[in-house]
Amino acid sequence: MPTHREIRAAIAAVMETVDGIGIVHGRERYLKRAADLEALFLSDGRIRGWVIRLATTRRTRPTLGRYIVTHRWQIRGYMGFDDADASELLFDDLVEDLQAAFKADETLGGTVAATVLPDDLAGLQRDDSGPVMFSGVLCHSARLNLATQHYE
Repeated sequence: MPTHREIRAAIAAVMETVDGIGIVHGRERYLKRAADLEALFLSDGRIRGWVIRLATTRRTRPTLGRYIVTHRWQIRGYMGFDDADASELLFDDLVEDLQAAFKADETLGGTVAATVLPDDLAGLQRDDSGPVMFSGVLCHSARLNLATQHYE
């Protein structure tokens, strides 16, 4: 049975296979000084970073006597806005590349049984995206959702 730390690490490992992904943090990050927070997310001179947060956990007991544990993970991404290089399109490319990476590894390297749920949602889902102010910088942001299942 994997721990939430092991699953987080496996999610981060899949994310880090995506070219140009930036900085991947396996947890929410916050610092009081905006400049310090910005520094945590800088990659090649631009804010480009991600955080992974465990949002919900559900346990169901099937007839075989083992629990099925379903975690829903929220992944937030940020990338500094730059109209000259059409950064919105670059950011959307990153999200699509992330979705492809999770589709290619539905067990997160064997850490979980699946990233597919009974409601037919499979892999990484985009819940929301749009411009936000992050650490005083205009950024693109996306809120992504990933469900994992394993047995206890």
